[in-house]
Amino acid sequence: MAQRILVVEDEADLLQAVCYSLEKEGYEPVAAPDGKTALEKARELPPPDLVILDLMLPDMGGLDICRSIRNDEKLADVPIIMATARGDEIDRVVGFEMGADDYVVKPFSVRELLLRVKAILRRKQEPTKSKLGKFGVLTIDMDAKQVFVGEDEVALTSLEFRLLETLFLRKGRVQTRETLLSDVWEVRPDLTTRTVDTTVKRLREKLGEAGGYVETVRGFGYRFAQKAPEARG
Repeated sequence: MAQRILVVEDEADLLQAVCYSLEKEGYEPVAAPDGKTALEKARELPPPDLVILDLMLPDMGGLDICRSIRNDEKLADVPIIMATARGDEIDRVVGFEMGADDYVVKPFSVRELLLRVKAILRRKQEPTKSKLGKFGVLTIDMDAKQVFVGEDEVALTSLEFRLLETLFLRKGRVQTRETLLSDVWEVRPDLTTRTVDTTVKRLREKLGEAGGYVETVRGFGYRFAQKAPEARG
């Protein structure tokens, strides 16, 4: 079955061009010219495998749509690529705060967009035989991009997974917000933003009993615990 890509774009010519190119690549594009249609299409079964989302829509903001998707249990782990004419770095960070996985600035080439789509879907489909990271009740499957707390799988966005993986692989070492902005978000480390704190908070909530493994180092940043609390003497 072809992977379903929801394309949310109010510019008719661009919407048609993106959908046409996706179809040529073997995907099943689902067109939505406005926010209301986008949310209706997103909630249809089967859910989309990926969403391409314009931020500037006639009836509602793309960020609001992104938030609605992320708050829907059935859609929470669907990758989102945001597209907007606004190229300012702070807009990209706000998009990441809302749970976007990638970002393209208009005008973009459809070829570039397709490459991003393929890269994200490829990461999502990587085989499950994997290098495992285990820590207390937490298991991180580095290759399959899966996270388990006990026996339960935790649905993380690509960005949340990259943040957790980065902290885990640097276990016991303090990571400043500036370092995380540079290494995880790939934006200027001097950018003033609370996006790191927001994403860490969301990550901890999703991890539940394992959320405490991500420690706050007041005045500096964050650190993945050196030892699991249940293993400390």
